[in-house]
Amino acid sequence: MEQQNSFFQFISQESDKLLNQTLVHIGLTFISLIIAIIIALPLGVWISRRQKLASSVLGFAGILQTIPSIALLGVMIPILGIGVKPAIVALFLYALLPIIRNTYTGIKNIEPEVLEAAKAMGMNKWQVLKQVELPLAFPVIMAGIRTATVINVGVATLAAYIAAGGLGEFIFGGIALNNTNMILAGAIPAALLAISFDFLLSKVQRIGFKKLKTHLILLPVLFVLCSSFYFLPLAFDGKMLAGFTPEFMGRQDGDIGLRKIYGLKIRTVVISDAVMYKAAYDKKLDVISGYSTDGRLKAFDLITLKDDKNIFPPYFAAPIVNQDVLDKNPTLERILNLLSNKIDDSTMTSLNYKVDYLHQLPEQVAKEFLIEKGLYKSPRNGNGATIKIGSKIFGEQYILAQMYKMLIEGNSDLQVETKTGLGGTKICFDALTNKQIDFYPEYTGTGLLVILPQKPKLFAGIMGDKEKVYDYVQQEFNKNYRIKWLKPIGFNNTYAIMMRRKQVEKLGIKNISDLKENLEKY
Repeated sequence: MEQQNSFFQFISQESDKLLNQTLVHIGLTFISLIIAIIIALPLGVWISRRQKLASSVLGFAGILQTIPSIALLGVMIPILGIGVKPAIVALFLYALLPIIRNTYTGIKNIEPEVLEAAKAMGMNKWQVLKQVELPLAFPVIMAGIRTATVINVGVATLAAYIAAGGLGEFIFGGIALNNTNMILAGAIPAALLAISFDFLLSKVQRIGFKKLKTHLILLPVLFVLCSSFYFLPLAFDGKMLAGFTPEFMGRQDGDIGLRKIYGLKIRTVVISDAVMYKAAYDKKLDVISGYSTDGRLKAFDLITLKDDKNIFPPYFAAPIVNQDVLDKNPTLERILNLLSNKIDDSTMTSLNYKVDYLHQLPEQVAKEFLIEKGLYKSPRNGNGATIKIGSKIFGEQYILAQMYKMLIEGNSDLQVETKTGLGGTKICFDALTNKQIDFYPEYTGTGLLVILPQKPKLFAGIMGDKEKVYDYVQQEFNKNYRIKWLKPIGFNNTYAIMMRRKQVEKLGIKNISDLKENLEKY
């Protein structure tokens, strides 16, 4: 009952956003579905008359269906950018196959005698199609449209990955934070939408083509109305648009803190950190959540706004290790501490720049750095115990994971297995506590505000002091989880709010409070 109450409390707190994202989800589904019907239905009729081309058209549509949806969205980004365009194109492509195939199958399965009788009555090809083929094939065609609709409702959740909105915003955020309530808040409405649309279309399917023909004019109106839902939430939002990562949306030192402490009310979309910097540079977003040591700050000429109310604590990076692993492998702590105080903010920014913008491999960047610092040694290829290194899903973590891998292999007989790209904080931390990994690089501010039990009064007194934050998380992690924070690496990769340099200069914005005041003017 307690879990249910917390879920319904979450739904109540996020009801406005949930309604908006549900409308956006419906809009995305039906915009793409209308385009798919307009193209796929005539195409299905056309290949039913040209048997030789049918297998090629259906084969091509089938290939599109087999492409992983997240990969298809990724391919679309360089061509169409982020937002609604690539999402609609991807959904349209996924809807093609069931509509084309069912239209073709429905027409081809009509008894030849029926068509011959229609022709014998003097009907031309258009009349045969309109009065015989479409009415008889209608149930099969509608089954294809129902299938396409259900597919689009499901795939539309991934549109949040590229800032197109929809219920996927809750799902991505919930996965990043391991927040079941957030995941269910997106998954349950999406499932209900799929079931509801399938049920309503099944009713239409049973009516039959002839009875429905007099009401066909209402269907386009209904579809267009559902499509317009995408734009309804936008009509009531301000002019600025912010893109925040799924994890940032659900954190106290993220969107929640911005709204609570700063009173910042800005239209937001969830977006992957892989594309948000470029989106800001391309003027698709006005404000983004970022990381202070990210190399793309320099690449895309972005400015960090001052956190004048201190919602972002120090984020000094350090490896956190299961104490049992350290007890079994006494040399491991010394090896991991070889990186202690070796990487400052500017160095980490430069390393990130090479990976995030110049697209160098993390392994190459890590090796070059260790060689420069005199820390690199050739792997011993020992046969000792296997140490499992984890990482979150961004460039900096990949670089650090590779550095630690090389240090361990060069300074011990231990073997190393890397499990990189594990997602957000909670996923990594749960993997550590469940002993699926042995250690990963973490940040003191994240340990304080995301992992440990929240103590607002205590935290308020230590937030501005990096030493106090480190000492506190070190003590509490050891006490609560038997996890040890090793020595800090040296750099402070804090969360930050960023904007384009020219935009900041034009609006006279220096800090987050200035941004809030600027938004209130419009």
